[in-house]
Amino acid sequence: MNMDDKIQNMAIPEHVAIILDGNGRWAKKRGLPRSLGHKEGCVTVEKTVEDAARLGIKYLTVYGFSTENWKRSADEVGALMQLFRYYMVRLLKVAKNNNVRVKMIGDRERFDQDIIEGINKLERETKDNTGLTFVIAVNYGGRDEIVRAVRHIMKDSKEGKVSAEDMNQEVFSSYLDTAEIPDPDLLIRTSGELRLSNYLLWQLAYTELYVTDCYWPDFNMDELKKAVAAYNNRDRRFGGVK
Repeated sequence: MNMDDKIQNMAIPEHVAIILDGNGRWAKKRGLPRSLGHKEGCVTVEKTVEDAARLGIKYLTVYGFSTENWKRSADEVGALMQLFRYYMVRLLKVAKNNNVRVKMIGDRERFDQDIIEGINKLERETKDNTGLTFVIAVNYGGRDEIVRAVRHIMKDSKEGKVSAEDMNQEVFSSYLDTAEIPDPDLLIRTSGELRLSNYLLWQLAYTELYVTDCYWPDFNMDELKKAVAAYNNRDRRFGGVK
């Protein structure tokens, strides 16, 4: 039985999150500048959105730019911002062609105004699409997200909108960037690194982790199917006993 036949008989995770790592190393291996690795990585993102939708995945979240990525060289950050501007236009076409709803999580206020407007346009013009929900984490960090949520809760508490007695996990989750999005069932990390890198720290509490040595630009449908196959071999107990 080949992989295509196996996938038809497998449970497809509702929400897949990806740490798309290895763009720079992919470029270095080929004697190319890091910026070309990031550009090729964007092409892979487009293909993965289409592949995920084809498999029946409902939510796909990718780590596009972290709160820590600002520490990189000014040249690399500048190149990433220009790539992001270009990619938002491309992504709008991909989303419309594939009935994809796009959502951005993270603190977008640090970006230049034209990028903020581009993000808002992406969300606005795809909000009624009914297929895959594609979530991009930009200027995102798990700790930053939690701190922003606590600030919001403290403000609402001061205004009498929420009390200590009201607080539980569901209410707290509603203050996160991912409110109304189910927690990931499967996390994929490319390039072989074994860490969460400040990604979806609250949401990944019971997520199944899958790491591949494949650099992100080389990720494809076959790699995605391997991850789904590995997910099907896991026994998800959520802290209980079956």
